[in-house]
Amino acid sequence: MKRISYENMYTELDGFEKKGVCILIDGKYASPLQVVRAHMIQEAGSYMRDYEVNDDGDIETLSFTNINKKNKKR
Repeated sequence: MKRISYENMYTELDGFEKKGVCILIDGKYASPLQVVRAHMIQEAGSYMRDYEVNDDGDIETLSFTNINKKNKKR
């Protein structure tokens, strides 16, 4: 089941990348595969998505932030 959801996530992110959307993970450029791998490795962790859109409403940047890392720093 998880394998299918990771495949779906990769397909989604690959589509964004092909449309020119910048994909970031914890502030650094990442490929769709790097994002999926981070999700697979971070079983107990969670990533928050943040979409930046331009004036036309098109997604320009898709950021993933590890919310567990943020909480540990406090």
